Amino acid sequence: MTGEQKIEELASLIESSKRIFVLTGAGISTKSGIPDFRSGTGIYSKYPEIVFDIDVFYKDPSILYNLMFELAPIVINAKPNKAHICIKKLEDMGKVNLIATQNIDMLHEKAGSVRIANLHGTMKTWTCVKCGKKYTLEDIMPQIEKRQIARCTCGGVLRPDFVFFKEPLPEDAFSLAKNKAHEADLIIVIGSSLSVFPASYIPIYGITKGTPLVIINKGETALDNYALIKIEDDIIRVCEKLLSILGI
Repeated sequence: MTGEQKIEELASLIESSKRIFVLTGAGISTKSGIPDFRSGTGIYSKYPEIVFDIDVFYKDPSILYNLMFELAPIVINAKPNKAHICIKKLEDMGKVNLIATQNIDMLHEKAGSVRIANLHGTMKTWTCVKCGKKYTLEDIMPQIEKRQIARCTCGGVLRPDFVFFKEPLPEDAFSLAKNKAHEADLIIVIGSSLSVFPASYIPIYGITKGTPLVIINKGETALDNYALIKIEDDIIRVCEKLLSILGI
């Protein structure tokens, strides 16, 4: 099939589906100005992977904060793009049973979606490592803008509520995602190479019972061989075409 035929086939699958499980990765957010991790201009091109190691953070939080001074302003000002809006419109139609995202940028929330499982946590909230008090990203931006390590009123360092290396995924989000993938009648992966375990394994819970898998991602993914349709095209263009075909 040509690229156009694949999009038309996906539109047909969406029209006949009632429980679509959507898994999104960094590739959906790059069009909103959020850097990905492993591309030539991604986060790891400027910062070592240990920046997200929890032991490194507790030893020297400045290593993570050097990244946060750059990333937090981008995240707080980022706007959802046509792909996020497309998923929201499918949700409004009652088609989506869950949006499971590997992203921490809150763009699905900004788009208005509500059925969301943040598999890797979020930058929306921060927690004091000393007393446990919660803060929002907005609360701490004055310190971030001054390039200061954000601290609680008790003096403790604040950590973002995303999952660091060596930490487990949030059990409630992971369990919900597994269950909804198993219940789905269509699984769509958008902008993920499916290389980060265990989130990347979640589609398997549907695939093993015969649920069709569609992957929209430039470049290979770990589940390409299981996909009924693999679309290697610009995510925004694909979503705009889908909206046009579906008339929404």
